[in-house]
Amino acid sequence: MKYSGKMSVRELVNGAMIAAIYVVLTVMTQAISFGPVQFRISEALCILPVFTPAAIPGLYLGCVLANFLGGGVPMDIVFGSLATLIGAYGTWKLRTKKWAACLPPIISNALIVPFVLRFAYGSTDLIPWMMVTVGAGEVLAVGVCGNILRKALERHSDRIFGGQGISVRSAQR
Repeated sequence: MKYSGKMSVRELVNGAMIAAIYVVLTVMTQAISFGPVQFRISEALCILPVFTPAAIPGLYLGCVLANFLGGGVPMDIVFGSLATLIGAYGTWKLRTKKWAACLPPIISNALIVPFVLRFAYGSTDLIPWMMVTVGAGEVLAVGVCGNILRKALERHSDRIFGGQGISVRSAQR
């Protein structure tokens, strides 16, 4: 499916709702969402670009707001959110590859967030170790929880998202 780049009102609302849900989930689970071993339940939403491109700006805006409201420093707000944006865009590009679609957010966060933890927050852990711990949190959040969410939404995705992503029938081919 080719995406024209123009957003309908439905897509804008979907993106805004995704941003709001991301913020609420992150703020509510803040105790486990920050630090060297991160498990952001809200990162499960990074699978949503499989269903709609509106999830890309929604996830980015949600991450910016969550990092800001969570007391993140400017470097975290910029680069942590950029990791989510890159991951969401990658998920959109891989939307027809069921299980591979969760890889871009896992990889982008595992590669970018450790540098944010080191240079923005002064973590003394080794960057390769933080890549492993952040990556493990992303595998659990996006790879496991995100794919559970994807599976739960597949049947109803056309009604929820308006059919901009990948349909269940075309994904099975």
